[in-house]
Amino acid sequence: MPFIPHTPLDQQQMLEVIGAPDIEALFDEIPKGLRAEKLNQIPAGISEMALGQMMNRRARQDEVDLCFLGAGAYNHHIPAAIWDLVARGEFMTAYTPYQAEASQGTLQLIYEFQTMISRLTAMEVANASVYDGATALAEAMLMAVRANKRNRSKRILVAGNIHPQYLETCRTIVKPQGLTLDVLDYDPRTGRVDLDSDRVQDAAALAVSYPNFFGGLDPVDRLTDIASAAGALVIGVVNPTALALLKPPGHWGENGADIVVGEGQPLGIPMASGGPYLGLMCCKKQIVRQMPGRIIGRTVDQRNRPGYTLTLQAREQHIRRGKATSNICTNQGLLVTAATLYLSLMGNEGLRQVALQSHAGLKNLVGQATAIPGVQARFEGPVFHEQVLELPVLAEVVVRKMAERGIVPGFDLGVVDAGLDHCLLVNVTETKTGEDIDAFISCLNAVIQSEMSPC
Repeated sequence: MPFIPHTPLDQQQMLEVIGAPDIEALFDEIPKGLRAEKLNQIPAGISEMALGQMMNRRARQDEVDLCFLGAGAYNHHIPAAIWDLVARGEFMTAYTPYQAEASQGTLQLIYEFQTMISRLTAMEVANASVYDGATALAEAMLMAVRANKRNRSKRILVAGNIHPQYLETCRTIVKPQGLTLDVLDYDPRTGRVDLDSDRVQDAAALAVSYPNFFGGLDPVDRLTDIASAAGALVIGVVNPTALALLKPPGHWGENGADIVVGEGQPLGIPMASGGPYLGLMCCKKQIVRQMPGRIIGRTVDQRNRPGYTLTLQAREQHIRRGKATSNICTNQGLLVTAATLYLSLMGNEGLRQVALQSHAGLKNLVGQATAIPGVQARFEGPVFHEQVLELPVLAEVVVRKMAERGIVPGFDLGVVDAGLDHCLLVNVTETKTGEDIDAFISCLNAVIQSEMSPC
């Protein structure tokens, strides 16, 4: 779509009509402390043709033979029917369905999405999504502070094994709202976190990931009960595919999690060089009015025919500036459509088989990898479809040299923690065959041997 800017004359004429001296005057309500500095790292503009050529070159860099990279985005099989249907004009160009009488098909689809996500997480309510998993977590933190009537604290306890990019996103979003993030250290032996009752005192919420960033499974029942007993709400960050096998957050501990978020990318959405993605968000019914985003309800008309409509939250709630529940929430309609179709086609058993095959594939890979001299599992305990391998050489070198041979082997944890620079986070999904795993092991062994051989 071409970009048609307003000319300086256009801008001046509009300012004269509304009585503003300049464009800066339109933003005088924003305190200087909240304004961004100059974006010095943004390069100069280029032409549309040059941009297209650059993006094509970048896209070709993503073409590899095998990818074992996870760390928040996962290479699952996507049935062909999904994006054939999503690409239909009715879905591809749909806008948020404010006009219910003209949008029943879209509204019903979103309602089905909410229903399936609620069942998957065992939560009472789901919204029609937010931007992505990271911003969903930030929204959940803000929501928890608003919703916690027992504790007016703005302190959020955060498990230190949550995705580090999620944590950075949360810091960026919640800091201007006065929230404090208190990060719990993870056990260097297990990669998991634990909690004592003293630490959770005077915290509005506890955020815990399941599985965690390292692929492990934290003791969510114990964490949930300790947090709940201290008056803190529990925010669960989940992988939707894993919930086909693992205990859903609505059943954690005695009372379950209060708010649940996650990244919906595994549900029929391609990795696509990092987005756009789909933020899942659920909560208990008692705090639903604090949840941002669209919520679709089902009712009947005067003739007792079923109908669907936006409910609880009017459009105006999201354009009330400082009084809005959220100023970044949205309905990621296209990706909600893809996720709904994916869940519908897979069904309960299909999703379970995807999860089982992914787990079995990882077990196969780790079993063979740890037979290589010097390679071992970094953390103890159960995992889902991701695990950390500790290598006898730098993970950065392994990633680079294996990528040169057409295999992206995983995520170099030295990027986020210098103390883990020999550690590689490896992911396996149902797309990886036994031959693919054998190729990974052969390449990994060759790279390690070449790096350790004397010159």
